[in-house]
Amino acid sequence: MILMCLVRPFHRNNVYVIGKVYGAIATMIGLKVQVNVPESVNNGGPFVFVANHQNSYDLITVCLSAQKGVVCVGKKSLVFIPVFGWLFWLSGNILIDRKNSGKAKDTLQQTIDKINQRKLSVFFFPEGTRSRGRGLLSFKTGAFRIAQAVNEPIVMVSTSNLHQKIELNRWNNGTLLIDLSEPVKVDKQLDAKAWAKEIHDTMKIKIAKLDNQVTQIDELK
Repeated sequence: MILMCLVRPFHRNNVYVIGKVYGAIATMIGLKVQVNVPESVNNGGPFVFVANHQNSYDLITVCLSAQKGVVCVGKKSLVFIPVFGWLFWLSGNILIDRKNSGKAKDTLQQTIDKINQRKLSVFFFPEGTRSRGRGLLSFKTGAFRIAQAVNEPIVMVSTSNLHQKIELNRWNNGTLLIDLSEPVKVDKQLDAKAWAKEIHDTMKIKIAKLDNQVTQIDELK
């Protein structure tokens, strides 16, 4: 993957390709991931994707929801992680310096500019950290401010429970469901904080439904 990124650094579809490669690991550890993508998302864009962030296994599960033309937004410090950090940077993802509020604002504007100039989609984990079994945490407003600024819709990426689901010493780790919503137009009748709560509450309900579906699927096996 690094060789691919060296040949075509910052290509608009690097993240999409890498997501499929990482996603293959889920099958290797006995986890069946099913991703539902509506046609409006598969054939449209750009979008602002918002997903729940559970633990480090998201790297091999949620990545399967990545669509063509999408990049992620992450901490600048990721660059210093050998191999993974280099790959994250070369893939064309956007890096934010969270320790410097001025630079973070500049990066927010750069994100907006890249969406407008290159017609890119962006992928956010608006909780800002891994939930680790604590349920869906409250959302930060950055993704929603960007969606309003670029006048592009939000797509919710809801993933069923992954906390303590995977055990590497067994062949079958069950099913994981990922659902991408129909695009939601984020107008300016509500501010970013209100939209963050609205989307959060909708995703919380959806995740509960997915968890029930997983229980039914795994009980039949």
